[in-house]
Amino acid sequence: MDKQTEKPRLTKKELRQIWYRWGFTHLSSMSYEKLQAHAWAFSYLPFVEKYYKNAPDAKKRLLVRHSMFYNTEPQTGQIINGIVASMEEEIALGKDVPEELPINIKATLMGPLAGIGDSLIQGIIVPVLLSIAMGMATNGNPIGPIFYILAYGILGPLISYLSFFNGYRLGLNAIDNIIGDNVKRITDAFNVLGIMVVGGLAAGNIILNSQLEIPMGESIKPLQEVLDGIFPKILPLCMVLLAWWLISVKQMTATTVILILTAITSVGVVIGLF
Repeated sequence: MDKQTEKPRLTKKELRQIWYRWGFTHLSSMSYEKLQAHAWAFSYLPFVEKYYKNAPDAKKRLLVRHSMFYNTEPQTGQIINGIVASMEEEIALGKDVPEELPINIKATLMGPLAGIGDSLIQGIIVPVLLSIAMGMATNGNPIGPIFYILAYGILGPLISYLSFFNGYRLGLNAIDNIIGDNVKRITDAFNVLGIMVVGGLAAGNIILNSQLEIPMGESIKPLQEVLDGIFPKILPLCMVLLAWWLISVKQMTATTVILILTAITSVGVVIGLF
């Protein structure tokens, strides 16, 4: 029997090493040339010590192929790391798997997983947790930020962990559910849900009322009362749409948009509009 086939498979502890090394260091060493690639090579150091300790050429090839450009959403992107770990294990055990396959998998999946992950994490989970935390932080209550730190500190690693081990378990079979029309449907669904969440947060957390009064026949009525009767929360909606237009169409930075909105509300308060 070929000695390569007698090598032991990765243990749960060794798989966790690969998971947490990349999961917690993916942004610690970045460059415009390689972005998250350095952490990939770092995460596979225990792997090469297990399988290629006495094979320096194979060790070098593995570290070189995992030092190439890589960038995706880090939590859901752990699916890719799990798939690649299963492929690298097959290569190390002498199975009929080409060494180019892990590179191709990373290049193929990092884009789709970035779309899915950003829609899920940034579009849904973060806004929901922040809305709960802001509600708790009313009147300076420290429970709000503490809740957000703890909640995201648990959810982020949990999503990362489950993604990695499910990717490892499924191997190449996971690709069928990630690329092509499937990823478009998943991303579209998360985007729609994310827009609904952001819309609900804007309506519930942005307070902007007009202080103007307008004549209505022989009486004077507050403008805000008239607006609420036509379209409740229309002023917060206008501010959200203005912020979206400035960022998406005018390509302004978030800091610039915040300053513009602050200037608008400040002037409005001074002249009695808000």
